[in-house]
Amino acid sequence: MSPSPDLVPTVVGVVALAIVTTAVLWSFRVPGRWSPALAILRGAVQLAVISVILTGVITDPWWVAVALAVMFVVAASVATGRVGWSRRGFAMMASSISAGVLVATGVIFATGALELTSRYALAIGAIVIGNAMSIATLTGRTFTTAVIDHWDEVEGWLALGATPRASTLALARRAVRDALVPAIDQTKTTGLVVLPGAFVGAIFGGISPLEAGRFQIVVLAAIMAAGSLTAALVAVWMGPVRAKPAPVR
Repeated sequence: MSPSPDLVPTVVGVVALAIVTTAVLWSFRVPGRWSPALAILRGAVQLAVISVILTGVITDPWWVAVALAVMFVVAASVATGRVGWSRRGFAMMASSISAGVLVATGVIFATGALELTSRYALAIGAIVIGNAMSIATLTGRTFTTAVIDHWDEVEGWLALGATPRASTLALARRAVRDALVPAIDQTKTTGLVVLPGAFVGAIFGGISPLEAGRFQIVVLAAIMAAGSLTAALVAVWMGPVRAKPAPVR
């Protein structure tokens, strides 16, 4: 069987982009210069597998629930690994991400902003889980780096009798704000600078631009709500610092 006529150019284009990415990082001597190329390869394999799987389960609510559960566990694991693996770290990321996702999607379906169907649940759930994971990771890494950089200040507050949480409160608030910057910028430039994938994909799928825009603004609002709650909870978990943390890698 010959490959699809669109498959070969797609592979060539993706490989070329991976080569450009690696070449730039290599020339600048960036650590982990192979990571983006490996991420592209892994993403391609995973998308191929999930595309086949979802074709058969997208209309079955139970299988959609299983798919979302798997996505959630992977997201919590990845976020935990980015801040240093531990049982407490996994509990922190899992509880923070789940709270953000459940509140955001609960509001969406409770208000009728989107109809509660298997397709919408899978689409909105996957998008919100992925973005909550990224925001949780940014919050944890930013907070840890800030505490290390301002350790003399934190130690000074502790010496003056401040509680571990109070001594890092300003840094925690700043970490939450910084973690939300990419999502805020994406939301406020949507339609001017950014045409989100969900919006474009919906139009390519035959949905009217107005309906696609309605879906996209719901998605963006859900990301902001889930991300805000997730980031705040991660900061609350990490806030009480009694010893200088190890640098994140």
